[in-house]
Amino acid sequence: MMSDLKKLPVAVIGAGPVGLAAAAHLLSRGMEPLVFERGATIGSTVAEWAHVRVFSPWEYNVDSAARRLLEAGGWTMPDPKHLPTGGELIADYLGPLAAHPDVVPHLRLGATVTGVTRQGHSKLSSFGRDEAPFIVLWTDASGTRNRTMARAVIDASGTWVKPNPIGIDGLPVEGEIEAGDRIAYGIPDVLGAARPDHAGRHTLVIGAGHSAINAALDLMELQEQAPGTRITWGTRSGGIERILGGGLGDELPGRGRLGLRAAEAVRSGRVTFRSPFVVDSIVRTGDTLSVSGTEDDRPVRFEVDRIVVATGFRPDLSILSELRLSLDPIVEATPALAPLIDPNLHSCGTVRPHGVVELIQPEKDFYIVGMKSYGRAPTFLMTTGYEQVRSVVAELAGDPVAAREVRLKLPETGVCKVSSGPVASACCAPAPADSGCCGGAPKADTSACCADDESAKAEGKSGCGCGTKSASELTA
Repeated sequence: MMSDLKKLPVAVIGAGPVGLAAAAHLLSRGMEPLVFERGATIGSTVAEWAHVRVFSPWEYNVDSAARRLLEAGGWTMPDPKHLPTGGELIADYLGPLAAHPDVVPHLRLGATVTGVTRQGHSKLSSFGRDEAPFIVLWTDASGTRNRTMARAVIDASGTWVKPNPIGIDGLPVEGEIEAGDRIAYGIPDVLGAARPDHAGRHTLVIGAGHSAINAALDLMELQEQAPGTRITWGTRSGGIERILGGGLGDELPGRGRLGLRAAEAVRSGRVTFRSPFVVDSIVRTGDTLSVSGTEDDRPVRFEVDRIVVATGFRPDLSILSELRLSLDPIVEATPALAPLIDPNLHSCGTVRPHGVVELIQPEKDFYIVGMKSYGRAPTFLMTTGYEQVRSVVAELAGDPVAAREVRLKLPETGVCKVSSGPVASACCAPAPADSGCCGGAPKADTSACCADDESAKAEGKSGCGCGTKSASELTA
């Protein structure tokens, strides 16, 4: 049975940067990928933010296995220091990768995955479960339903299609759904296709992350072109310091400059900045939206024409309902990964490299990678996803040593304001010299978060996992 199982392809859900990287790594290991992409073209979600320039340069945006595959066919790597737009990512990298003759036969475009299960096993059934192939249910562009068997499944479907609503409680605020045609989620192209909706109008931007910053800066550029364009920017917490980020201390200069530009925009007075700001309700009257809420705990109400919601995303787990998953109840990432990325524990944009050890699920040979692996947490970088799939594919190929190696050094964000609890100091930054946490500070390896982490890495492990320990364990 196991020999037959190994003859099946590995299903990859999503043909974005991480999904295509998974395909490249599978091919490099002599395994067959089968990539399901809901869009009519590869990178369909990237295409929705094609106008946005990412803050990580090309050197962090090209996967190693994909690069080897492309360069063997004559492809030339773009300038490693250039910051590409989403459109350039598709045109100069993802498109050529998807068009590679080794990749083309393994792509299924217009294929929407609607469910994943084990052949002959519901979630309740245990006997023989690990030896049963996966069944991927999917619908093609014509609406025909299909069932495909796979030896393993890598879910790289991302979170873009499920944005968070306006409500601070995680639900839509009163009137949000009714005003849906006046509300954009993510980063609308206000200088292009969405220009008529915002030029000469008053737009409220909600959010404090990089998506919100990009939206606000684009609106400021529109403001220069279209007099009468007004911008109000509301963040739930943090004030200007929150959007400033690491500034000049960020090892990704593009990311640091983004925060600096945003902070300067607020200080210039061209943007009405409200923080801490929470929306309670939206009332639509004709073409105008009346927004009611609180600013610094004081009631406020004002009118706008459009709202841009950039409050993050959440994973769609509905297609995985018949699989056995272990997810942190807060972040919705694996229990091993969650403490490293939970914003309640720390505000570091930097997350130590991780792989199969942190991504293992109770469902054997099933992995969530890429943006979706972070659940509801922010700060994901493409290069993190590339390291994830390299490690996962090595594990599937029967190479546990390579799977547990750490081959990635992530750029520091320049901001790491840890919370007061010992869990935060363990997962965010090196322990101070006088700390007893996890053996104290590392002796030589500056990438280690503590002495125990340094020792674990020296033994070939991915790390000590101290971020997964409880406060009582860390202080014992």
